[in-house]
Amino acid sequence: MGFEFDSDTRRQLGYRLIEHIDRFFESLPSCAVQLPAEQRTFDELRDSIPELGDNASRVLDDVCREMIDQGFHVPSANYFGLMNPTPTYVAVLAETLVAALNPQLATLARSQLASKIEQETVGWIGERVGWNRPFGGTFTSGGNEANFSALALALTAKFPNAMNDGVQSIAGAPILYVSSEAHHSLDKSAGLLGLGRKAVRRIPVTDRVQLNVDRLDLAIREDVAAQRLPFCVVATAGTTNSGAIDDLPALAAICRKYKLWLHVDGAYGAAAIFSDKHRDLVRGIEQADSITIDPHKWLAMPFAAGVVLTSHPELLGATFGVTTPYMPKVNRPLPPDNFAISTQWTRRMNSLKLWLTLRVHGRQAYEEHIDRQLELAKWFAETIGKSDDFELFVAPMLPIFNLRLKDSPGDEATSAKLHQGVVDDVTRDGKQWISTTVVNGQTVIRVMIISYLTQQRHLEELLERMHRAADRILGESAASSAR
Repeated sequence: MGFEFDSDTRRQLGYRLIEHIDRFFESLPSCAVQLPAEQRTFDELRDSIPELGDNASRVLDDVCREMIDQGFHVPSANYFGLMNPTPTYVAVLAETLVAALNPQLATLARSQLASKIEQETVGWIGERVGWNRPFGGTFTSGGNEANFSALALALTAKFPNAMNDGVQSIAGAPILYVSSEAHHSLDKSAGLLGLGRKAVRRIPVTDRVQLNVDRLDLAIREDVAAQRLPFCVVATAGTTNSGAIDDLPALAAICRKYKLWLHVDGAYGAAAIFSDKHRDLVRGIEQADSITIDPHKWLAMPFAAGVVLTSHPELLGATFGVTTPYMPKVNRPLPPDNFAISTQWTRRMNSLKLWLTLRVHGRQAYEEHIDRQLELAKWFAETIGKSDDFELFVAPMLPIFNLRLKDSPGDEATSAKLHQGVVDDVTRDGKQWISTTVVNGQTVIRVMIISYLTQQRHLEELLERMHRAADRILGESAASSAR
């Protein structure tokens, strides 16, 4: 009835789990992303809560088999969807160790080595940013929390009393600026910070899907004239829809001009700092006051792992610091406890997987990973340029592609239907996965290279399937119009 297992049982269960995981990883270069459409079910599980336990080996085997046989596998080389990677195997092992040791990173006194590993990993990332001044930061549960934390820092920088006295103490309406393609977490964060989602000014983008700097300058001047209080500009390095990277040097100049905080949401694209060859993709990132980066995107970490960094480390304590009598006391000065520099209290060790991956594979493994995916992206873009069926809606900056049918009709509603038809046709058998999205008001087919297992042959197969789908969908549309 208790929770304990003897040593033999623990080892047996551990080996069984490793066998399942190993077979799954072995399948990833060719496995389907999901079940065929006719086999997918979305009904709730309705079993009663178990009153008595079952055989652990049988239950483990059953759940592993069901999760693998019926799951949606973003780690597959055939997944061309959102920013969900194939995790490094070392990172999977790190997650197992973290779950077993269960370190509590709220305070250094209670975690010691675990906290020091996190501090070192934050330091490694910050060094790649290129700041020539002190910086600080912390791991988060993901980009949403990281962006929330960065906006809280920006609020403290501009309105030092806001954290204690509330936003009602601010003599005016604080305003922040983001592109129309920026992540939805910024709207959420503005609401949760008490600023209100209407405090977010979404600035139109250029033809390259970058935040329009001239329109930003105009919006700031209009808000100042209306006695509102601009305090932050959020640049995006790698938008979710298209992978666009805003003009970071130009936005940094705007922020200097108006004395605004510059936050770079680099959840995806900021990983380019790990590549010496392609670091210019995020040129100017070192001018940011804060940065978001999600290792569970381009750095191939399992969920969840986000990081927020700032070149104003003194603001971390001013923003998040609290005191409490029940935390461990020490008799010598220590670095700030994590609970005093982040939104979380009890928290898991999200840093070990990246730290261990860097220890085992080194930064150059990321250099090769990023370089290889950008080379694949170049090949894919050139191939689309020769296609009779598809065209690029916008030139890609990162390995995300926005495609449109060359022969789609002019009206957006019909075009959206045709593009969704192509996606449905390609994904019906479950083998590969792509999606549609809306970029600058236009529906596009979205394809992303994210798995380190994806090779040119996977992309060639995808293109063949897309061309066949386009022929069918356009043929059906033409026949319907003729009737």
